[in-house]
Amino acid sequence: MPDAPPESPVSNAADWTVSELSGALKRTVEDSFGHVRVRGEISGYRGPHSSGHAYFSLKDQNARLDAVVWKGVFGRLKLRPEEGLEVVAIGRITTFPGKSSYQIVIEQLEFAGAGAIMAMLEERKNRLAAEGLFAAERKRRPPFLPAVIGVVTSPTGAVIRDILHRLADRFPRPVLVWPVRVQGDTAGAEVSAAIRGFNSIPAGGLTLATGGSIPRPDVLIVARGGGSLEDLLGFSEESVVRAAAESAIPLISAVGHETDVTLIDFAADLRAPTPTAAAEMAVPVRADLVAEVAQLHARLRASFARELDRRRSDLRGLARLLPSADAVLALPRQRLDIAGQRLPRALKANASAHRLALTGVRSRLSPQVLVAALTRRRERVGVVAARLPRELTANTARHRLLLTRAESRLRLIAQSLRDRRERGRDRLENARERLRRCQRQQAIERAGRLDGAAKLLTALSYKGVLARGYALVRDSAGAPVHAAAGITAGDALEIEFRDGRVAVQAMASGPDVPPSPSRPTKARAAKARAAPLPDEPRQPTLFDT
Repeated sequence: MPDAPPESPVSNAADWTVSELSGALKRTVEDSFGHVRVRGEISGYRGPHSSGHAYFSLKDQNARLDAVVWKGVFGRLKLRPEEGLEVVAIGRITTFPGKSSYQIVIEQLEFAGAGAIMAMLEERKNRLAAEGLFAAERKRRPPFLPAVIGVVTSPTGAVIRDILHRLADRFPRPVLVWPVRVQGDTAGAEVSAAIRGFNSIPAGGLTLATGGSIPRPDVLIVARGGGSLEDLLGFSEESVVRAAAESAIPLISAVGHETDVTLIDFAADLRAPTPTAAAEMAVPVRADLVAEVAQLHARLRASFARELDRRRSDLRGLARLLPSADAVLALPRQRLDIAGQRLPRALKANASAHRLALTGVRSRLSPQVLVAALTRRRERVGVVAARLPRELTANTARHRLLLTRAESRLRLIAQSLRDRRERGRDRLENARERLRRCQRQQAIERAGRLDGAAKLLTALSYKGVLARGYALVRDSAGAPVHAAAGITAGDALEIEFRDGRVAVQAMASGPDVPPSPSRPTKARAAKARAAPLPDEPRQPTLFDT
């Protein structure tokens, strides 16, 4: 009897579905790698997807890892992905069951050391240089003595103090400060907006609603103190470089110290090693100009004196070469004496010649000749008198015929004019009616636009803010107070509410002094404004009202 085939072993392991196994793997990977830092080079980045998510890969010499940045995280990234950029990605590892693959969900990106930053800056510099933004022919010399200087920097740092001190020492000029952050995520956007904001001011200045005006600067200074390579990255952003290259106002870059280099230095018209040097480039030394003007004035006076002496000497030399008056008049005086001697004989000869001519004419004026001429003239007059009645009758008839024809033509013209007048009256009535309709329609449209403008004015007016429960604090000069740091004890203040104004006196000063218990306040704290620099005249900014 043949042997029976052996039975297959029976396993008690449970069966997995594909979805169950994929879910288990996903949970295991996410539990084990919930927070990782991965260093690699960005590859395959083509910008955000139409959905707003970004997909690319991180790679090194031996491996490749898929990466994804969700739409909500992409807008908050301090460092935006760029092709070929070496970064450190912070996030969590997860799986994608649809493709049986794993990937990193990035929550934050950082530079992988200074070398990565330098490589990114070098690539950006080459790309912008290829567009011609750093070309020498685009750069312009700032004016020799600008009327107004615009400064883009932080209003609370030492940089603005150095610039103002140097300008006061060399040649005081009005300064407009556009306050910006010079470090952080929003530094680049604020600096580029400030440069474009200064360029948007009209040539004649910007008139404010309060009646004042903001002049257009003649030169711009973009300044910041020294710092690390990461601190200065805001001034190497592409938006800042393009704003500096497009600036119609000459721009001086003064970012960092002499050894610090940013991309705005290549796009600016001039690069200053320090902010103080930028102020020196912007204005000349007033004392030197005064001395030079005095020297030129002295040279001009000496030149006039020398020229006057030279011409006086030339006049004396020419006067010596001129002949005397007797020598000049001697020959004309001799000719006059000769002519005087000949004049009596010439007068007698002329009278004799005219007497002879008159004798010849008298022979032709005898009475017989005159009577014969008179008889011929009388005969011609008689002939003309006999023809005159016939000519007058014919001429009268001819003119009567012409007048008759002219009368007929005038009647036709008068009838045509009456017809044209009637047609013109009809057109005038039609035009008057159309004008009335147009005026009514235009009045309706302008009333609508006026109503919209009135609503917009009401919405933008600070009176609406006061109506919502806020209050406006002014100092004794009537200027708005934006910060408690600018108030000292005993200052007279004026508080404007929705329904009127109240005069008060400050009892204490300082941002940390608690309010007086006798007068609790409900007004919200206004946004702080930087206090004026000590011992320095405060310069106006674009945010002063």
